[in-house]
Amino acid sequence: RRTGLLKKAHEISVLCDADVALIVFSTKGKLFEYSTDACMEGILERYERYSYAERQLTAPDPDSFASWTFEYAKLKARLEILQKNQRHYAGEELNTLSLKELQNLEQQIDGALKHIRSRKNQAMHESISELQKKDKALKEKNNLLSKKVKVLKENENTL
Repeated sequence: RRTGLLKKAHEISVLCDADVALIVFSTKGKLFEYSTDACMEGILERYERYSYAERQLTAPDPDSFASWTFEYAKLKARLEILQKNQRHYAGEELNTLSLKELQNLEQQIDGALKHIRSRKNQAMHESISELQKKDKALKEKNNLLSKKVKVLKENENTL
């Protein structure tokens, strides 16, 4: 049934040329999700912005139990999606991803890796520069001390 539901979500996205996000929790509480070409996070953010604007227009009682229950459920679903994405980024639970989702994940990880390497190289260059400055200062100090020792030896010899 879940496969059929995912298939219908895909058909709706194709037939209506729309972004579709589907979140399903099994009876055991396992999360299954489907999203069209746009990522699930992007669709959920758009939904949250839209639903927030709608709530502002209707201005329901913010203290109502129903609104807090809905908000809790929404945040819990978002947390589970973020945790699932985090597991994917860690290379876990990849067997549930389609080829397109795997390619997208690979591109995201490649981009992150490029940023990490760039920052690491920058930090290494800064560290090397700092060490070169310290080396230069120590050499200057060593030269001064050598000159002082030489002067002291000369003074000692003249006595």
